[in-house]
Amino acid sequence: MRILVIEDDARTASYLVRGLGESGHVVDASAEGRDGLAMALEGIYDALIVDRCLPGMDGLSLVRQLRREGMQTPVLMLSALASTQQRVEGLEAGCDDYLAKPYAFVEVLARLEGLLRPRDQQPGKASTLCVGELCLDSAARQVTWMGRTISLAHRETLILEKLMKHCGEVVTRLMLLESAWDYEFDPNDNVIDKHIYRLRRKLDDGFGISLIATIPGAGYCLNVSTNLSEAPAR
Repeated sequence: MRILVIEDDARTASYLVRGLGESGHVVDASAEGRDGLAMALEGIYDALIVDRCLPGMDGLSLVRQLRREGMQTPVLMLSALASTQQRVEGLEAGCDDYLAKPYAFVEVLARLEGLLRPRDQQPGKASTLCVGELCLDSAARQVTWMGRTISLAHRETLILEKLMKHCGEVVTRLMLLESAWDYEFDPNDNVIDKHIYRLRRKLDDGFGISLIATIPGAGYCLNVSTNLSEAPAR
């Protein structure tokens, strides 16, 4: 998942960015309300963590503006203001959850997983994504395909997750970069191609066809409905 942390306290922001990164997420951060709003409006984030008291634009105003713009990205608000009325104000502004400071990081992570879990998904399965017989456990960084369990590297996991969420659709190289690297990364021309190559070697080993097709001039497309009946035996 790609998460945006909008927090003006440098120590708190560093704590969240480090913890989320170690948990397998791609994380960007902003220390100012208006800058954070502009980044959020890019529409590339799976979730936002927003401090209530921000310079430039406060967190409540930021979330209200996001919702006016039609953005439905899940928002977890963090605040030292923790009265019932203040929590209600956050929820009424459009936040999906409200967590009072001080907090433990494990609770932040649990709240995020709750926001990101599909409504029909069982608790404890938030990290598992399945498309047909292809199942990805992003927390364990493992994919199960045609009876095999395959270990993936961190970036491979994020790229495959993006492809699976858009199965059957063209996913551009820019979309893959946004899903697996933060703003500070300076990509070279073939970094995506190298990761796709490694993914194909792991997923296609023993089969005569590839799950991930290259769409010339556009990007890549995952197709798990491909007929494997003529593939060689493993």
